[in-house]
Amino acid sequence: MSTATGVVLLVAILCYGVLGGADFGTGLWDLTAGGAARGAPARSLIDHAIGPVWEANHTWLIFCLVLLWSGFPTAFSAIMTTLYIPLGIAAFGIVLRGSGFAFRKVSMHTAEQRLNGIAFASSSVITPLCFGAVAGGIASGRVPTAGHGDPITSWLNPTSVLGGVLAVLTCGYLAALFLTAEAHRDGAPALEQWSRRRAVASAVACGVVAVAGLFVLRHDAHRLYDELLHRGWPLMAVSALAGLAALLMTLRPGRMSPALIRPIGALAVAAVLAGWGAAQYPYLLGTHLDLHAAAAPGSTMTALLVVAILALLLVVPSLVWLLVLTHRGNLVTGDD
Repeated sequence: MSTATGVVLLVAILCYGVLGGADFGTGLWDLTAGGAARGAPARSLIDHAIGPVWEANHTWLIFCLVLLWSGFPTAFSAIMTTLYIPLGIAAFGIVLRGSGFAFRKVSMHTAEQRLNGIAFASSSVITPLCFGAVAGGIASGRVPTAGHGDPITSWLNPTSVLGGVLAVLTCGYLAALFLTAEAHRDGAPALEQWSRRRAVASAVACGVVAVAGLFVLRHDAHRLYDELLHRGWPLMAVSALAGLAALLMTLRPGRMSPALIRPIGALAVAAVLAGWGAAQYPYLLGTHLDLHAAAAPGSTMTALLVVAILALLLVVPSLVWLLVLTHRGNLVTGDD
């Protein structure tokens, strides 16, 4: 039961990493789009692309927290009492991002729009940076089973820095691919080219950081490094092939429908996260707390797994239908 619940938790992390990551990544490109006049078309594309779905994707974050809290309370307590600084910053960033995005659309003056836009864009970068740092602290074994680990070095260390940087770049890569497909659907060739350039740049940056990250993991998280090369290498290979395919499609737009870029890019990111999960198994924290030891009593796990499966059966079709309607252009945002 603990392994089954862990698999459901990993699936929820994959969904949030891909769907939520694409949303966060738009903030990176919003931040670097230029001034009010030059960046207006790109920001309009971003608003139109994520307007109907940006809140819905946080469903997966809530799902992850509930599963971790209810199913693995020991790990939840250890993480929250050790990594409370980056988690607190991430929570504040989510709130600031949402308010900035909402208020920017109704602001009447350029100065207010700029201030709210900065809040939206900067928090969209800081939040995945903190989430990546949290993942690095957990994977490198800096969260003790009893909790109350070092509140600074637990997330300011080589593996956490690698996780944070890779999270920001991956979010930017996903967002650029999604915006490319959105601009193509809207018939905006200039914005499509703008998105393609950023997709290529972020893809190359992700590849360079990922390769360099292997040396970081070899030094700072030796078991994770070994398991990635042994148990996780098929998923890493899938990620590399999917990322290369998405890159080639981006460089040669006339050879393949842009609609295929999104699922292939999502596969590249999901495979990386799945590879991390496979390399981490059976441990939840470093190499000192496994799934079985961290699990709640059997009756709780059974009830939780049943409720989680029922929730997925109810929520997933609704979210899929929302995404389908959004990608078809059947939904509009408040300023359309």
